[in-house]
Amino acid sequence: MAAPTQVNSEEEEAKQEPRLRDTPEDISFEAAANTIAFHPSRDILAAGDVDGDVYVYSYSCLEGGNQELWSSGHHLKSCREVSFSHDGHKLFTVSKDKAIHVLSVEAGRLVTRFSKAHSSALNSLLVIDEHLFATGDDSGGMKVWDLRKGSAIMEMKEHEEYISDMAIDENKKFLLTTSGDGTMGVFNIKRRRFELLSEPQNGDLTAVSLMKRGKKVACGSSEGTIYLFNWNGFGATSDRFALKAESIDCMVPITENVLCTGSIDGVIRAVNILPNRVIGSVGQHLGEPIEQLAKSHTGQFLASCGHDQKVKFWDISLLESLVVDDYRKRKKKDGRLKALSHKAFGGGADFFVDLREETTADWELEKNSDATNQW
Repeated sequence: MAAPTQVNSEEEEAKQEPRLRDTPEDISFEAAANTIAFHPSRDILAAGDVDGDVYVYSYSCLEGGNQELWSSGHHLKSCREVSFSHDGHKLFTVSKDKAIHVLSVEAGRLVTRFSKAHSSALNSLLVIDEHLFATGDDSGGMKVWDLRKGSAIMEMKEHEEYISDMAIDENKKFLLTTSGDGTMGVFNIKRRRFELLSEPQNGDLTAVSLMKRGKKVACGSSEGTIYLFNWNGFGATSDRFALKAESIDCMVPITENVLCTGSIDGVIRAVNILPNRVIGSVGQHLGEPIEQLAKSHTGQFLASCGHDQKVKFWDISLLESLVVDDYRKRKKKDGRLKALSHKAFGGGADFFVDLREETTADWELEKNSDATNQW
C-alpha cells in the first residue's frame, strides 16, 4: 500500500512547484509608474512613480518569482526618470521636486543628493559614463554633471519647452536632446558647446534613438510621426513616416533596424527603420497610455509602464533576428495589426477591432528622402 502514497506525494510536490512562464508576471503599484529601467547585468528592474517613490525589484519567469528588494521615498514629488550606472552599482533618479538622487543599488541608501539641481522641474536623465550624466528640465534647460566634482560642468538653455529625451553617440561626444518645442538639439559635451537646433517639426518631439549603427537618428513625436535625421545632417529631416497611432510617447531601440514605440492608445508597436514598416504589436496596456519602455540586459524582454499602475513584460526575442526587406507584402483582408507574441492582443483575440495595419500611404517617404536601402 506504500506505492500509491508515494505517487500521491509526487503529484502534490509537482503541484507545488512554481510554474515557468514565458515572461515575468506583471508588477502592480499603488500609483502609476512614470519610469522604468533594467539593470545592465542582473535580473533587476527599477521603477519610479507619480508619488515620488522608487522601487527596485528582482524579476523571474517563475510564477511568484518577482520580489521587491527595496523602496525609497526620498523624492517629494513625482519621480520622472530612473537609470542605472553602467557598472550597475548606482541608481540615478530625477524628480519634479528639482532634485537628483544617487542611490546604492544593493541597499537603496542615498549616496548623493543635488537638492536644487535645476530652477525648473526635472524631466529627463541620461547616464553618459562612470563619471558624467546629463539632466533636462521642464523649461528647456540642460546640464551635464561630473560626480568627481560634485557639480555641473556644462549648463545650457537652447530649447523653449521641456526636454523630453536624450541620447549620446558611441564616442560620448555629441548629446542629442528632443523637446516639446518640436526641435532636436545637438550639444558637443567634449568641447562643452552648443552646436545647433533642428528645424521645428509638427508637434512635440518626445523621444530619440540612434539607429543603423549611429548613421541615423530617429525622433518620435506627439503627432504619431517618426522623423529621421542623417548623422551630421541634423538641421533637416531625411525621412519621415506616420504610424497609425495618436502619438509616440516613448521608444526604445531593439536592434540596429528595429525599435519599439509606446503610445497614448496603450499599444506597443515594433517598427523597422529603412525600409520603414510597422511590423506589428508586441503588447498593450488596454486603453491606458504608456509612459516608458525599457529593454532587458539579455535582450529577451521589453518592459512597459502605463497609467494602469502596472509594469508589464513582453518577450521580444523574435525581433532580434527579424529581417525586413523592401518587398511589400499584400495586406491581409482584415488588415489587423500583426501580433508578435501570444500576449499581444490577448493571444490572437483582437481587443482593438478598429486598429488597422498601417497603409502604404502612411509609410510614404517625402520627396527629399534618401534611398531606403542604402543602409
